[in-house]
Amino acid sequence: EFNWKTVLQQDRELNTPSREYQKFICALSSCKPGFGVDQLQDDNLETYWQSDGSQPHLVNIQFRRKTTVKTLCIYADYKSDESYTPSKISVRVGNNFHNLQEIWQPELVQPSGWIHLPLTDNHKKPTRTFMIQIAVLANHQNGRDTHMRQIKIYTPVEESSISKFPTCTTIDFMMYRSIR
Repeated sequence: EFNWKTVLQQDRELNTPSREYQKFICALSSCKPGFGVDQLQDDNLETYWQSDGSQPHLVNIQFRRKTTVKTLCIYADYKSDESYTPSKISVRVGNNFHNLQEIWQPELVQPSGWIHLPLTDNHKKPTRTFMIQIAVLANHQNGRDTHMRQIKIYTPVEESSISKFPTCTTIDFMMYRSIR
């Protein structure tokens, strides 16, 4: 059985700054008209992707170049979606469709809100990949089609020597620390 406390602990251990990554191409295995990629990425928790076909339902995320990814976040809402809510998913990473490796297979028990899945190796380092695939293997109440409300991907913020400035500690410094 999947232990969310373990996931949260691993994410806290990473304790490095991250930012949302938006430069990716998203493709779906199927969708109902008006419930596709645009709804999955519109930052609106009221809209959703709805699959249309047999399981597994796939979300394929491809990057233009090999990208370091830290966390995959999926928004699901059992109270709103009931039998359309994923209960078992598989998260896979790789360079293309032919060499995907499964790194997570959580069972989701009536999820409500953001599900944070760290994409790290055994040494807790973020994964470098060209592709992420989310496969919905089963839904609650043996539902056929899936609703997924949002997907977000986070990458580590890489520090450079240019961005390492001293910390502002006085009110005078803090007033002038940014350009307006």
